[in-house]
Amino acid sequence: MLSILVGHSFFLRFDAKQFQRAKPYPPLATLQVAALLRRLGHDVALFDAMLAEDTTQFAERLAATRPQVVLLYEDNYNYLSKMCLARMREAACAMIAMARGQGARVIVAGSDASDAPEAYLDAGADVALRGEGLEALPVLLRRLSACPSLHGPALVEGLEDTVTTFEGRRVKGEAAAPVIRSPRPQADTADLDAPTAWDLVEIERYRSTWMQAHGRFSLNMAASKGCSFRCAWCAKPIWGQRYQQRSPTAVAVEMAELKARFAPDHIWFADDIFGFRADWVQRFAAEVDRRGARIPFAIQTRADLVSEAMAQALADAGCEEAWLGAESGSQQVLDAMNKGTTVPEILQARRRLQAVGIRVGFFIQLGYLGEALEDLLQTRRLVEEARPDDIGVSVSYPLPGTRFHEQVKAQLGAKTHWDDSADLAMMFRGSFSTEVYRTVRDLLHAQVDLGRLGAEARHRAARALQQRWAELVASIGRPETVNP
Repeated sequence: MLSILVGHSFFLRFDAKQFQRAKPYPPLATLQVAALLRRLGHDVALFDAMLAEDTTQFAERLAATRPQVVLLYEDNYNYLSKMCLARMREAACAMIAMARGQGARVIVAGSDASDAPEAYLDAGADVALRGEGLEALPVLLRRLSACPSLHGPALVEGLEDTVTTFEGRRVKGEAAAPVIRSPRPQADTADLDAPTAWDLVEIERYRSTWMQAHGRFSLNMAASKGCSFRCAWCAKPIWGQRYQQRSPTAVAVEMAELKARFAPDHIWFADDIFGFRADWVQRFAAEVDRRGARIPFAIQTRADLVSEAMAQALADAGCEEAWLGAESGSQQVLDAMNKGTTVPEILQARRRLQAVGIRVGFFIQLGYLGEALEDLLQTRRLVEEARPDDIGVSVSYPLPGTRFHEQVKAQLGAKTHWDDSADLAMMFRGSFSTEVYRTVRDLLHAQVDLGRLGAEARHRAARALQQRWAELVASIGRPETVNP
C-alpha cells in the first residue's frame, strides 16, 4: 500500500472576493476520495488549501508526510472549482512541481484537469484524470504500489479517461475492451453514500472563521451529483448530463450525524439542483423530523421546479434560502441560452418561496451572445419586480465542452479564464465592454440593497439609482462602451 497526500488547490486567500465573504467550506469531493483511499488500505494525509496562507504550507505538509503519491483532487461540488480560475491553476502547478521535486508521483483530477490536462502534465503531473476518475484511480494506485517507477503507456493501459506524457507526447488511456454501458437511473445511489473523511479536516478553524464573520457556523453537504438540463453555457466535465440522487433517508441520516458531531448552525447543499421533485423533498422532510436532524439550510434550484408543493416541502424540511438560476429578465436571452425557463416562471417561483418564508437569491448572467441594451433593461425590471433578497452577478464565461464555447472560441485570446471570481472580464466579443457589465452589476446590487433601507433613505437612494441608470443608458453607443 502507498502513503498518499490528498489535497486540492482552492486557496480562499487567492480570491479577494471570496476571502472577504469569509464563507469557506471543506472540500467535499476531496474528503470523499480520501475516505475511498483509506478503504483501499492506503495511508492517507490531507492538505486542505481552503484556509491555508499559500503554497508554502503545502511544501511544509509535503516535507512532514513524505508521501509516495500526491493526489490533487479538486472539490467537484465547489462551483468556483468548476470555473477553473487561473490563480488556482497556478497554485496547482506550483504544488505539482514541489511534489515532483521531493520524488512523489503526482495524479491530478478536477474540472480544469479534465478540460486542459496538458497544463498539469507540463507542470510535472504523471497522470491527469478526466471526469471523476473513481474507476481508474484505484487501478493506477495498485500499479504504482506494485511498481513505483511505472510510467508512460504502461501506467494508463486500459484506463479510459486518463492522460499521461511519454517521450514528449500525450498518451490517452483507452478502454481495455469495448464496453456496453446501460443508462444509469436517475436515483443511482451506489457511489453516492460513501463516507466522508471529516476527521482529516480542521473543523474548528472553519467554525472560527464563520463565527467571527457571520456569528454562525455553516457546513456543506450534497444530496445529488450533476444536472440533466442542457443550458448552452454550463460545463459538465465531471458528471456529464447525469443526475444522480441519493435517497432522502441517507441524506437525513448524514444531516443527523453532522448535527451530533459538529453542531453546525446551518447547512449549504452544494447540489446543482436540490431535490428535483417535490415528493423526494417531502420524504426528506419527514425523515429529518423523525431523526431530530433539522438544521436550517440553503439550496440551489430552478424556477420551473418550484411548484407550490415543492416550496412547502422545502419549508417543512428547514430550507431558509433558495438560489434560482434566473440568469436574465429577457426571454430572448433565456431562449438563446437554452435555459428552458421563462420569466413568468422566475417571478412565480419567487412568490411561492416567499409565501412560505424562504429567502430567494437570483443568479444573474450578463453579456450572453446577442444581449442588447433592451435585454439588460429587462433584467433590471426583473430585479425591480421580483425584489429578490440577494443576487449574484456574473458575465457569460465560455468553458470548454459547452455549446457556448464552440460559438465564441474563435474570438478567445490569451485570457481564457478569470484570475479570480471578481474578475468579470469579457473574454469574447459581447455587445458591450467589461466596464459596462461591471457597472450593470453594481446597479443591480444597488437595486437589491434598496429593500434593506428605511422608507426615507430608500426614496433618496432610488432617485440616485434612477440617475445612474440614465447615465449608463446615455453612454451606451460611445466607443468605450462597445466590446472591441
